[in-house]
Amino acid sequence: AKELGARAITHRRFGTAVLHDERFRLDLARARTEYYERPGALPSVQPARLADDLARRDVSINAMALRLGGRPAGVLIDPHGGRADLTQRQVRVLHDASFRDDATRVLRALRYAVRLQFGLAPDTNALLTRELSYLDTISGARLRHELERIAHEERAGEIVRLASDLGVLVAVHPALRVDGSTLRALEGLPDVASTRRDAVLFCLLLAHAPRAEAEAAMSRLSLTGRQADAVRGLLALREEEATLARASLRPSEAADLLRGQPLVAIESYALIAKQALVAERVRRYLSDWRFVRPRLNGSDVEALSIPHGPQVGAALASLRAARLDGQAQTKDDEVSLIRRWRHIERLPVEVRGD
Repeated sequence: AKELGARAITHRRFGTAVLHDERFRLDLARARTEYYERPGALPSVQPARLADDLARRDVSINAMALRLGGRPAGVLIDPHGGRADLTQRQVRVLHDASFRDDATRVLRALRYAVRLQFGLAPDTNALLTRELSYLDTISGARLRHELERIAHEERAGEIVRLASDLGVLVAVHPALRVDGSTLRALEGLPDVASTRRDAVLFCLLLAHAPRAEAEAAMSRLSLTGRQADAVRGLLALREEEATLARASLRPSEAADLLRGQPLVAIESYALIAKQALVAERVRRYLSDWRFVRPRLNGSDVEALSIPHGPQVGAALASLRAARLDGQAQTKDDEVSLIRRWRHIERLPVEVRGD
């Protein structure tokens, strides 16, 4: 770090360090071995030889090393057949106890396979389906982290499809069931802002679950408050689907139904809404309706003889509804509406849309 004018961050417990500046980042790790006190436990780490280090890797294609010094330099060290697996375009674990030692490798193996467009080696596929019960040994937080990583993959939908086909999702929790509409919705996940993809993924995975099962799944996966609120918001919107599909529903009424839910829940709902009218209304809310505000402000309303207090807020809410419903296009239109409400001596909220 001193030689290059870079910053070094060390993690002595794991024998790793990061060297970085604005030009580069290097991840450095001493050769180490690890052992598991029980299935699903975090590994205990000790210094070791390179051969031991390569033997602890998840899959063979990540169990190779390139000699950087000595003679001859540039020699490939490949004790587990990683180069052959690259040639055969397959993901293969290193030993029969791999998934028992750490069942999160199940999700990583699927992620690597889809990302690289590889297949699972036949023996790895057989081991994976046989050892799915070991996912029960993994903490909810670790499973959640693996699913979060899937959310940020460009082919997240393909990973979820494969996980569903192999029974991985229901092994994580029975509420994680997907259908064709969910898989199609996942195709839009890369277009979601990266900060919200994780929550959208959990929304889509639990979109069709009964509320009690969804709550159980959220507890099992130790979802964050933000993620759990998004899922609950989506389930609430699903319960309002019949109302949102009503032909006579005004834009202001649709906006009121949607406004109370987290934005990520609404984004997720836009991806899975089956009825065209509902999907259009949700998309309009995201692109337009949620940004609509009255042209008059609170001071303007008070200047029109609306008493200071709750009636001002009610008047502004009604003006927003009038703009959404096409009843007020200009500031003069809003002034006229306020005068009309004042003339008939009713609270604006009581005559909204009149």
